[in-house]
Amino acid sequence: MMLQNKKLKIAGAYVLLILTTFFWGVTFVVVQNAVNQVDVFVFLAQRFIAASFILLLLWPFLKRPIDGKTLLKGSVLGVMLFGGFAFQTVALLYTSASNTAFLTGLNVVFVPLLSAVIFRKAISAKSLAGAVFAFIGLYFLCATGTSWSFNKGDLLGFACSICIAIHIIYTGKYARECDVYWLTTVQLGVIGLLSLLIAYFTGHDALAWYPEIRNALIICVLFPTIFAFLVQTAMQRVISAPSTALIFCLEPVFAAVCAYFLIDENIGVTGLIGAGLILFGMILSEIKLKKLMSWGLYPQTEHTKSA
Repeated sequence: MMLQNKKLKIAGAYVLLILTTFFWGVTFVVVQNAVNQVDVFVFLAQRFIAASFILLLLWPFLKRPIDGKTLLKGSVLGVMLFGGFAFQTVALLYTSASNTAFLTGLNVVFVPLLSAVIFRKAISAKSLAGAVFAFIGLYFLCATGTSWSFNKGDLLGFACSICIAIHIIYTGKYARECDVYWLTTVQLGVIGLLSLLIAYFTGHDALAWYPEIRNALIICVLFPTIFAFLVQTAMQRVISAPSTALIFCLEPVFAAVCAYFLIDENIGVTGLIGAGLILFGMILSEIKLKKLMSWGLYPQTEHTKSA
């Protein structure tokens, strides 16, 4: 019974993380339209400050105390995630959107590699194989068919993927040690405050009201921010960091599908191949070795007979 409950909990975590990724993907067009209206750091400041403020309003009802450890660890997660947003945003000034998307998606490879280094654990073959297939899929999904010369924008996109990988790894670690509500609230507040500072030093008023982004703010505060980061933090207590990174590879897939229906962007055959490889990588990384052998996809040896 306990094993069955554990499997149901893991299945539920997968569904919620996929739903989170869906929200991030389908709101990509919404965010893109918003940052065409106002400075990106103005939008980020208002989005994350509003989200953390709403969460703080729940505190009197939840009555959960915060300690220094949670405050510190939530701040670390906030700085890492802000780094991801900032590097990605600045990268778009110097390189193409497809290059940036592909380089950001490199975190699917960095998560298992950095996890192995940080926690001194071996990388499982299926996790590494799944990450490789997802990595190739991301390339196909983001490919434009043009030549790619490495520039400083690509370097910033690379830095973005490192920040996101570290955020995913340590979210899994800290979520098992700290209160999920406070861990989420603190990191969202840190992102908002750092975005506010950047907006101020670049000459933009992040505290002004911009009615043209009202609807985008409402949508982004509620779904891809409050809901999404609460779910990510809570579900990473159950799902490993490499598996989480693989699930998040679905974001550009959802974004491409949404863009097709909303703004008539065509994903193309190459994009469909990429989406298929990402899905295959996810399945491969989670399927049991014995099932692979039973399907004849993995040769059975003396070593694998005892797996």
